[in-house]
Amino acid sequence: MKKCKIGFLPLYIKLYDDCGLTIRERLEPFYERLATEFERDGFSVVRTSFCRVREEFAAAVARFEKEGVDCIVTWHAAYSPSLESVDVLAATKLPIVVLDTTETFDFGPAQSPDEVNINHGIHGVMDMTNMLRRRGKVYAIAAGPWPQSDVVKRAGRLAQAAAGAESLAGSRVGTIGGSFDGMGDFLISDKALLDRFGVTAVYAKGETLSAFADAVTEEEIDQEIRRDLETCQVLEPFSRATHERTVRNCLVVRKWIEQERLDAFTINFREIRPENGLTVMPFMEACKAMARGIGYAGEGDVLTAAVTGALIRGFEDATFVEIFCPDWKENSLFLSHMGEFNLALCDGRPEIREIPFVFGDAEDPVVCYGCYRSGDAIFANVFQDENGYAMLISPVKMLEHPGDRFGGVVRGWMQPCMPIPAFLEAISCAGVTHHSSLVYGASLAELEFFGRLLGLRIIKVQ
Repeated sequence: MKKCKIGFLPLYIKLYDDCGLTIRERLEPFYERLATEFERDGFSVVRTSFCRVREEFAAAVARFEKEGVDCIVTWHAAYSPSLESVDVLAATKLPIVVLDTTETFDFGPAQSPDEVNINHGIHGVMDMTNMLRRRGKVYAIAAGPWPQSDVVKRAGRLAQAAAGAESLAGSRVGTIGGSFDGMGDFLISDKALLDRFGVTAVYAKGETLSAFADAVTEEEIDQEIRRDLETCQVLEPFSRATHERTVRNCLVVRKWIEQERLDAFTINFREIRPENGLTVMPFMEACKAMARGIGYAGEGDVLTAAVTGALIRGFEDATFVEIFCPDWKENSLFLSHMGEFNLALCDGRPEIREIPFVFGDAEDPVVCYGCYRSGDAIFANVFQDENGYAMLISPVKMLEHPGDRFGGVVRGWMQPCMPIPAFLEAISCAGVTHHSSLVYGASLAELEFFGRLLGLRIIKVQ
């Protein structure tokens, strides 16, 4: 995954320098400690000197833009008058995360009054965020002590969310076979996809895919088969010929993704046939592509594929999912699909087996299966209703799976934050589609920021 780059902006006030206050002697080292902590968390950090007046803020933001940062993280070293910074911060296209922290942990009655000037940036935060809100600038905030809390980590996660959201515009989503006939909930025109989300749809041509098939070498096929057998558990014996056929088609899709510089793709399994350039539904490549950071959704759903790709780029541990069956007894929902899931989220070794393909003219494929690992996650769904596009988000728990008898199936048991009758009523009353995304380890605040940056109306089910 691409390392997230942040521009770390310290806000200060010129008055203190003019008056000869020496608090910079403590504040500048603390800023450096914070920057180093971001780097320990895996971020690339672009530093700048303390900014006090408009010209300094303009120069810092211009530098951030030139160096291609994904997000600006602000930190108020002291009170900073908002009118010195708000024009440039509201005007930049870069997203903003506010880190609201101070050096002193205990500020009770026994604390020295000398600590006031070192730790009073909070009202500068309030001044600036009020003005950003009035200007319509989307921002997020993480507040708390450091190192006594995870506030730097939370600010970093918000920056990752911003990077993912910002990556959607300008992305390219490939589609093989168009949309599944009769499915209306996720349909979006190419024009709306581009105009509303900045995403370009790229259609695969049969002759292009056929040319890729001819270009796949036996060495490439052998290497891929060897990796499959090393990393996966073979559930039932299948022929080398079937595996070769599957791998060849998967490599065709991979080469097409690379040539077209795709950020996501989708396949309509009903349209897999030789004249369209494929002879086998490449289920395994969908699984492997998501693990590599490429978005995916089934049945020609370009929007969910593109959004899932942005979520993977922002959070890594994300995948395309569908709710299949309710477990009324244990209050969970069974997640599955024909053969597409993010391999990186598999609990244990993935399973592979050959299946009979009865849904069209394609030959029988070797398919990759597995169970989603347990853990906290966010269920996310981007959809259109009578008011435009919205994003429903809800905290869920992926459950352990003792007694699992579903070997050879994509599977996972998701427990919502409420009884499943209420959850199902809530999401369908909102109008979600039947194609969703699942993001492990994320928070509602992070997904809300992601959605707000995309201009989506946020619906929280919690």
